[in-house]
Amino acid sequence: MINTSINIAGIILKNPVMPASGTFGSGQEYSEFVDLNKLGAVVTKGVSYYPWEGNPTPRIMETSSGMINAVGLQNPGTDVFIKRDIPFLKRFDTKIIVNVCGNTITDYLKVVECLSNQPVDMLEINISCQNIEHGGMAFGQEPKMVEHITAEIKKITRTPISMKLTPNVTDITEIARAAEAGGADAISLINTITGMAIDTKKRKFSVANKTGGLSGPAIKPIALRMVYQVCHAVRLPIIAMGGISSTNDALEFIMAGATGIAVGTANFNNPFVMPEIIDGLERYMTENKIKDFEEIRGIVN
Repeated sequence: MINTSINIAGIILKNPVMPASGTFGSGQEYSEFVDLNKLGAVVTKGVSYYPWEGNPTPRIMETSSGMINAVGLQNPGTDVFIKRDIPFLKRFDTKIIVNVCGNTITDYLKVVECLSNQPVDMLEINISCQNIEHGGMAFGQEPKMVEHITAEIKKITRTPISMKLTPNVTDITEIARAAEAGGADAISLINTITGMAIDTKKRKFSVANKTGGLSGPAIKPIALRMVYQVCHAVRLPIIAMGGISSTNDALEFIMAGATGIAVGTANFNNPFVMPEIIDGLERYMTENKIKDFEEIRGIVN
């Protein structure tokens, strides 16, 4: 008998597979294709306190090995999310992880405070957002800021938090250690890598924002390396993401030390990819007589 469940900060998921934030809405768009009950969790798109309009269009483009997006975390704000999306997700037997975004520490704290009494299982804090109080640099690029914002959030909520790290730093382990020092319950990585594309026919940038977040298969080797490094730098459970599109990809991240597996860009190519990965993991465990993911987690050194 195999056991596919995982434990992230005391929250038990029936399996490790979940969507990466921003690639699955809050589940409504995919629910006619995917049985949400089968997923370990649903990770929502980013939620800010006030509605965010996002960046001007065009803001998404396909690349030869993934996509660049500069959507800008468009969302209707906390009030709409609480009234519309949480009741929808509560209809399903899956865990709810809410991605939180903001441009100031106060922004983050307002969202966390609003969600603390809501029936959600975990908060994923997107610290790749621009810190407008510090010249626009992402919160997640400054170790002291990472520790500070993590500690401030932990002061006001008992809901477990996972800090979502940007890969656009010199040393990812330094950032991860700062999140751990601030009291994080888990870490999510990696977010997208800053990239650019130019339309040579129009002689213009392909996305209006000039740069955007590169995701998809192109970033998987980088994500795998960073997950491996962070798993050896901290004692927190890791939710891994970055170019995962198959069972084998998921197994690589688990063998590197990851606990959770978040699938992002692959959802756009194949809306059935997460159930396929879940089935594939079960087959792998059965065929290889593996009873629990702990038998292979972090097996490479």
